[in-house]
Amino acid sequence: MLRNGLEPWHVLIVALVVIVLFGSKKLPETARALGKSMRIFRSEARAMKQESGTER
Repeated sequence: MLRNGLEPWHVLIVALVVIVLFGSKKLPETARALGKSMRIFRSEARAMKQESGTER
């Protein structure tokens, strides 16, 4: 079953489950929070990379 990877209907089922669990009102704010967290994580990772590069 998973030999061929994800099929389009797998993604559809996962999306429907997420909508049912969280509701359509919560999804935009959840996506916004996830995006903000990812931006913070990337900026911190860049800062750590720059710090380690300048110390050597």
